[in-house]
Amino acid sequence: MSKLDRVFAESKPILGMLHLGGDTPEDRLSRAEHEARILADAGVDGFVVENYFGDATDVERALERLVALNLGPRIGVNLLRDNDRAFALARQYPVDFIQIDSISGHLSPEDEPGFAAHLAQDRASVPALLLGGVRFKYQPVLSGRTEAEDLALGAKRCDAVVVTSDATGQETDPEKLRRFRATLGDATPIIVGAGMTEANAEAQLALADGAIVGSWLKEGHVDKGLMSAEYAQRFMGAVRRARAVLA
Repeated sequence: MSKLDRVFAESKPILGMLHLGGDTPEDRLSRAEHEARILADAGVDGFVVENYFGDATDVERALERLVALNLGPRIGVNLLRDNDRAFALARQYPVDFIQIDSISGHLSPEDEPGFAAHLAQDRASVPALLLGGVRFKYQPVLSGRTEAEDLALGAKRCDAVVVTSDATGQETDPEKLRRFRATLGDATPIIVGAGMTEANAEAQLALADGAIVGSWLKEGHVDKGLMSAEYAQRFMGAVRRARAVLA
């Protein structure tokens, strides 16, 4: 049993993204709670609280609120461009998982040892799962290694590898998922990090062990849209049907 299976009761967990949109801190907090309730009602397995639109303080305020509400889904964080703050929050709050957009391949060889040592120290300081991106959207590839080499190294640094294509909302390339699976085998879970929809949920989950979903659940299926209860319910219905087929 993987660490992912020990944290999430449901197979192929779905993690709903809270982007923290809004014009003011109060608006961002209110929207985060509203969206979390929609996601929990739809049956997602976890929340990813991310400073996509907000900042680190907004993330902390949202964490405080979600912990107090105890809506059911597991709670995770992704602090873009601030891994140290993510681990600090995981030491302060009962965070179940941390997402880092890139844990391998994005640094030059001379910067790699320092990053690896610091990440290992941070990871040892928390019980939270680490979900790490390799060849992730918007991340540079500076390692000079092959994809397979970056993957093998990344798998040693996290509990599940997150896979995307090139952009937010873009379907994750099935061929890329197959390559990652062929390289990693079944020992390291693979998480689809972008572009899962009602239409492709079964095909994507057949190749992966879970997914992070944000834009598809919003009005217009774009990151700036408001969370739609109808979209969330329909999407999770498609996921449940996929799980039944794939079980």
